[in-house]
Amino acid sequence: MFSGKTFAIVVGAGSGDRFGRLKQLDLLCGKSVLQRSLSAASATCDATMAVVPENLVETLASELGTKELGTIDLGNSVGIFFTAGGNTRAESVRCGLNALDDITGDSIKDSIIVVHDAARPLASQEIFRRVIDAVKNGADAAVPATEMTDTIRHIETGSVDRSLLRAVQTPQAFKAEMLKAAHAMKPEATDDATLVEAIGGKVVLVEGDPNNIKITHPQDLAVAEILCAD
Repeated sequence: MFSGKTFAIVVGAGSGDRFGRLKQLDLLCGKSVLQRSLSAASATCDATMAVVPENLVETLASELGTKELGTIDLGNSVGIFFTAGGNTRAESVRCGLNALDDITGDSIKDSIIVVHDAARPLASQEIFRRVIDAVKNGADAAVPATEMTDTIRHIETGSVDRSLLRAVQTPQAFKAEMLKAAHAMKPEATDDATLVEAIGGKVVLVEGDPNNIKITHPQDLAVAEILCAD
């Protein structure tokens, strides 16, 4: 039975080029996109590391952080911390891993780490618990996924059997040692489960949520506003 700690890395260091501004700061039903993502993470994990643009670390830490940066007491419920991200999503995850090492004294090696995109502010606490429980039960990584509903075509080979495909989401949970090993050579990928799988890790799928949409374009925020209000 797993008895270690669970930590979250919430990745929100993007520049907002596709969105046109820093979407993680936009309001969604009265709270920022980032704040909503942090809320679900902090409700289900022992500590949360928010990875944000460097110029926003101090401001957001003051507004949303629950403790000052420093070595934390792992015997108590701890809070939300902030650190600067990198130029890519994978770099930002590594920034989060390094920051967790700094504040825990490298105690994350026997823990579970949940990586979540700040751009998915509607992820429920239940989805967090599903992926965490799957890792507690032996998986190296657990990923929420939903069935494909659209017809999918490969640009060269034509129609693809959608029954064999799933759309993956975050939060994704990992044995800490597997996640750190997957990032050891500083690879690039759009999600961390791909990196864990590349080094031989066992990745399992858990039930996702169609409402757990990713905010990529302004119209996504309008849809999220409707879903949030329901």
